[in-house]
Amino acid sequence: MIYKTFGTCSRAINFEVKDGIIQSVEFVGGCDGNTQGLSKLLEGMSVDTAIERLSGINCGGKGTSCPDQLARALKAYKEQTA
Repeated sequence: MIYKTFGTCSRAINFEVKDGIIQSVEFVGGCDGNTQGLSKLLEGMSVDTAIERLSGINCGGKGTSCPDQLARALKAYKEQTA
């Protein structure tokens, strides 16, 4: 799935989920080292756990962050596949 982000340096997030488990995550833009590290940490994690851990993280007073945007993307994914 491709999710267009807002309020962050990253412009989009590409991710793949299989049977409720995150298979891969790729951020388009953003802080390269941080987004690569986040992506590797999330591989193999359940969608629900990722949403719980990442929701509400704020970056620089923006009211969102790359991790928060991924949580929102995963929520949208769950709604589409429900």
